[in-house]
Amino acid sequence: MNESLKMLLNEVDLLNQEYQNKKSKIQERLQQFQKFFNEPYSWFYRNSELVLLPVEINDDYRIFEELCFCIFTANTSAEMGLKAVDAVRNLLISGTADDMTRRLEGIYRFNNVRPAHIIHTRTYLKNSLNFRLKNKLTSVENKDVLRDFFALNKDIKGLGYKEASHFLRNIGFKGYAILDKHIINSLHEFGILKTNEKPKNNKEYLEIEQKFIYFSKDIGIAMDELDLLLWSRKNGRILK
Repeated sequence: MNESLKMLLNEVDLLNQEYQNKKSKIQERLQQFQKFFNEPYSWFYRNSELVLLPVEINDDYRIFEELCFCIFTANTSAEMGLKAVDAVRNLLISGTADDMTRRLEGIYRFNNVRPAHIIHTRTYLKNSLNFRLKNKLTSVENKDVLRDFFALNKDIKGLGYKEASHFLRNIGFKGYAILDKHIINSLHEFGILKTNEKPKNNKEYLEIEQKFIYFSKDIGIAMDELDLLLWSRKNGRILK
């Protein structure tokens, strides 16, 4: 056995050890994602901690709130997305883009573009689905078709495969890889990818996702759990 292979196997062993240490917290988070979808709860960012709290809000509005979080998070960070949602939560359903832009000033760096994305998406969902997001999500049986609806739909602004996968994972759906820089870097470090360049197009995204799935099977960690594990190794936290 050559030295590089020994090092790789050692890294996989360390990853499995870390998984055992974090397994209960990772599984708890995934259960919370499902709880969010099935029960009247919303996410809040309090004292730098992510908490799931009961709310009296229409299910479709709660789901749209999570969609907005993923629009805000694209090319920024989960923390910035959480802070943005907290800042404009009461504007997401009926506020204007200008209202959001003013509220986000000094809090969020894309405070002009992303509110416009949210308003466009909100208008489209109202006109096309009568805002019945939960019904749409439960009526599509094929998970790839469901993701494509959000990732490839030109009227759902600010999402691609990564953030559409992020959104679906965060509301309790399984089997999607969220290929952000942390996951890409990790796959490169484990020798799964030749480079740590992010996918250049949808075809590359799906090819890397398949490699991620094979890797998760090879090491015996479910892909949804592996995603949170790898992300937490880079970020130091288990968020969403």
